[in-house]
Amino acid sequence: MRPVLNLPGMSESFDYIIVGAGSAGCVLANRLSADPKNRVLLLEAGGKDDWIWFHIPVGYLFAIGNPRADWMFKTDPVPGLSGRSLNYPRGKVIGGSSAINAMIYMRGQRADYDTWRQMGLAGWGWDDVKPLFLKQQDHVAGGEHHGQGGEWRVEHPRMRWQVLDAFADAADAVGIPHVADFNTGDNTGVGYFQVNQKQGVRWSSARGFLKPILRTRPNLKLVTGALVENVVLNNNRAAGVSWFRELNEDVEHHVSLAPNIILAAGAVQTPKLLELSGIGQGQRLKKLGVPVIHNSPGVGENLQDHLQLRPIYKVRGVPTLNEQYANLLRRPMMAADYALRRRGPMTMAPSQMGAFAKTNERHATPNVQFHVQPLALPKFGEALYRFPAITISVCNLRPDSRGSIHAHSPDPEVAPSIQPNYLATEGDKITAVESIRLVRKIVAQRALQRYSPEEFGPSAGLTTDAELAKAAGDIGTTIFHPVGTAKMGAAGDPTAVVDERLRVIGVEGLRVIDASVMPTITSGNTNSPTMMIAEKGAAMLLEDVKRA
Repeated sequence: MRPVLNLPGMSESFDYIIVGAGSAGCVLANRLSADPKNRVLLLEAGGKDDWIWFHIPVGYLFAIGNPRADWMFKTDPVPGLSGRSLNYPRGKVIGGSSAINAMIYMRGQRADYDTWRQMGLAGWGWDDVKPLFLKQQDHVAGGEHHGQGGEWRVEHPRMRWQVLDAFADAADAVGIPHVADFNTGDNTGVGYFQVNQKQGVRWSSARGFLKPILRTRPNLKLVTGALVENVVLNNNRAAGVSWFRELNEDVEHHVSLAPNIILAAGAVQTPKLLELSGIGQGQRLKKLGVPVIHNSPGVGENLQDHLQLRPIYKVRGVPTLNEQYANLLRRPMMAADYALRRRGPMTMAPSQMGAFAKTNERHATPNVQFHVQPLALPKFGEALYRFPAITISVCNLRPDSRGSIHAHSPDPEVAPSIQPNYLATEGDKITAVESIRLVRKIVAQRALQRYSPEEFGPSAGLTTDAELAKAAGDIGTTIFHPVGTAKMGAAGDPTAVVDERLRVIGVEGLRVIDASVMPTITSGNTNSPTMMIAEKGAAMLLEDVKRA
């Protein structure tokens, strides 16, 4: 940890302090500062979104794995992935991971939220949360299932690919029907994703919820480069936060005070902050040398993520981004198309085509999601292969495996220990095998066979269940959807960290409002569900303060 060069104790008082200006934090800042009487402090450890690749959609290729944009976390070696350690990208900027993610607008399935309600979490069913999704939205077309006039812009992709249309026809041939909208509560089918863009520009949570109000609301203060050390607790009540930042060659230290503290640092950093504040499993905190303020054994546990398997197929006779990007003469044409028309490959999300399907009829709703890309690369952050190829990524939507994220050191600058524990259960291994077989079944259809697909990875020679299960461990990787590490639970749940109103159990004045509160992961991309949680969390907090 860097030495603090000037004296600590520089303090300022607010009504609300939000830790983290990511997907959830920007929504919270917007809603809590709407009343000019509320003084709101928003602390972000990353920087401002003043780099061009935060705004051009294809910039994810340059942002992921770049320390300017990505916290560059790595997992511990994962036994189920042949002992491999994975890169674990998280956005290092206002807007958080919504500034570097896939831009896919996805709510999940009705059953996801109804399951939360059935777990005893009143107010979290589909019919409860759908109006919140609608409130936030500014959908290009509107309609029964979409709102207009909100801050969260949603549009259709601005480019189609022949090879993706062929995939959709092949999926339809095996019983996955064409669908125009994945966001009605039943996402069964195949089609193009809707994306968080506006006229070909990435629409992050900072762009939608935060930046428009920064100059018009003097009651909202944003501080970037602010690393929070811990929540200041007084007799099991949150009183403020201790934080520091570099200023020129000095490091200035602050203790900011407020009666309402909200952790919105995300599923990776929030459990670490709780533990460094003395909230967590007692023995673990003692080993860190952190005084135990409140024993909460669920902190950092219950980590869930969507493990993606990325089968890659070489193709012939159809355009893909690989050979187009490799052609140095085409790159200026791509740039010109974007500059003049906001069209072409530079508007692309990482995945344009999606599909939701069942790998087996034992599932009541789709249990896997496809992200299909007209490109192929070893992993994000590395160069595209030079041969024409597509990637048919498939992930298990509702994994049985549970991992953990815990503070690795009492030093707030040290990254936490991340153990996703992928493929730890027999059920997850079975789903992985079934997923690869379903990919092959789709590729075998006439619509794709016309392009002579050749399996580049894992390998067409692997055919037995045991071989495919091992292959899944060899090629599986994160799809960047960590949730659940400060889970919401009903009264009597010993593993719950927060209650249904997102209050930290056993500590007054402290809430967690981000993806870490999900008790179970949603069936699809998790960014918009996280922002819905922030919408609901802000409303509940304001209601509770008004009643107090």
